[in-house]
Amino acid sequence: MTAAQRLTGSLAPHAQRLSSVRIAELVAADPARAADLSLRVGPLYANFSRQRIDRDALDALLRLADACALPQAFRALFDGERVNVSEDRPALHVALRSVLGAGAVARDAQAQAAQARARMAKLVDDLVASDVTDIVNVGIGGSDLGPRLVADALKDAHSGRFRVHFLTNVDGSDAQHRLRGLDPARTAAILVSKSFGTQETLLNGKILKDWLGGGERLYAVSANVPKAEAFGVAAERVLPMWDWVGGRYSLWSAVGFAIALAVGMPRFEELLAGAAEMDAHALQAAPERNLPILHALFAVWNRNALGLHTHAVLPYDERLALLPAYLQQLVMESLGKSVTPAGQPAGVDTVPVLWGGAGTNSQHSFFQALHQGTQTVPADFIGVVNPDHAYAENHAALLSNLLAQTEALANGHSDGDPQKTYPGNRPSTLLLLDALTPGSLGALIALYEHSVYAQSVLWGVNAFDQWGVELGKRIAGELLPAVRGETTQVSDPVTRALLAEISRRRSGG
Repeated sequence: MTAAQRLTGSLAPHAQRLSSVRIAELVAADPARAADLSLRVGPLYANFSRQRIDRDALDALLRLADACALPQAFRALFDGERVNVSEDRPALHVALRSVLGAGAVARDAQAQAAQARARMAKLVDDLVASDVTDIVNVGIGGSDLGPRLVADALKDAHSGRFRVHFLTNVDGSDAQHRLRGLDPARTAAILVSKSFGTQETLLNGKILKDWLGGGERLYAVSANVPKAEAFGVAAERVLPMWDWVGGRYSLWSAVGFAIALAVGMPRFEELLAGAAEMDAHALQAAPERNLPILHALFAVWNRNALGLHTHAVLPYDERLALLPAYLQQLVMESLGKSVTPAGQPAGVDTVPVLWGGAGTNSQHSFFQALHQGTQTVPADFIGVVNPDHAYAENHAALLSNLLAQTEALANGHSDGDPQKTYPGNRPSTLLLLDALTPGSLGALIALYEHSVYAQSVLWGVNAFDQWGVELGKRIAGELLPAVRGETTQVSDPVTRALLAEISRRRSGG
């Protein structure tokens, strides 16, 4: 039986049965619901009681997890089996932070990761002992989003030794603005590219190399040491990447060099330890008490049983403001697939459009649509119980808004004026961190990684390739000579017209 047949056959009757039942009714009818649909893993607490589901439907989801052999799928992931079937290789990001894999491939990966961390720690110490004051991390996608998120989220844990900056966009204005005010004599740059062939990174890397006056303070993280050396980075300043770690899963590796420089190597190790705690839970806990599996099951329920097309991530902590952007890549690049690894149609809707923003700012932006728009948008709300500041009233207001929004979305409000009526019945999950520490952040990110993998197994798609990003890059490479003004054949008539318009405007025509 295909994943599509399992989903439609097992979930549709429950969705139909619950179509007219409201979240408030489910909560009122089940006094133990708030406690039973909650779960704590270390510093992270999750409450699913405001999902539009009852216990019978949840049992059906758990049977689906059993039919898809989710625990066995996690064991295959950790042990280094070739779960990335289209590229015929394992996906061993978990080996970067935990030693739970039992296979020889996993053990070898764990050893390589430990060696790379030791080398990275030595380079961190060397830079700390130097006169460098600023670090510029040059990367794009997973080489930027993960390190940037963590460095920003852990700003209260920064060592203060370096100012760390991130340069990602190929738009030259980004480089111009990022380097303004920096001293090239006291700046080092890290170029992060697995292939060392990423166009954006190499173009920005050349700007940095010229600005720095050579490669003396250039570092690289890459699987292609010869290309990094040819660019001007000494081999002893090149840290490894591996084909068994995808970019969006790589912040735990030497891609996190910028993180270690921002917060110090001990805090980086705490980040890994927090993720390792979630790894152990994902691998060992039974599905009915397994946080990543439950998170994935509710995501599949919302997407396939309820037919909801988008998903919002709403962190109520300004330090997590970059989390929605990070998760856009993790979720949508991993799950944005319409065919199975065998090339057959998936047969069900897969990834929702993921978006979001930080509260309370977002309440004054798009929450109107969440409350009274025609589309229901399920959401993850994320809060932090204990702040790292002394402004108690501000934090009380922040948490009260967090709790109020989840309540209002679920319960709604009736009014004689239809324009002032809130329909409610909008599902959400609440995630609470005891405090925003390296360990709790590691656990939170690992939760989402494992949820994505579980969803991919449930949908029967490969979470670890991303062929969909290649076509645009290939066409861009073909068009680059024409954009430069060189004579070349352009087959698409609309593109020809657009190139002509660009040419006219350049010449003032």
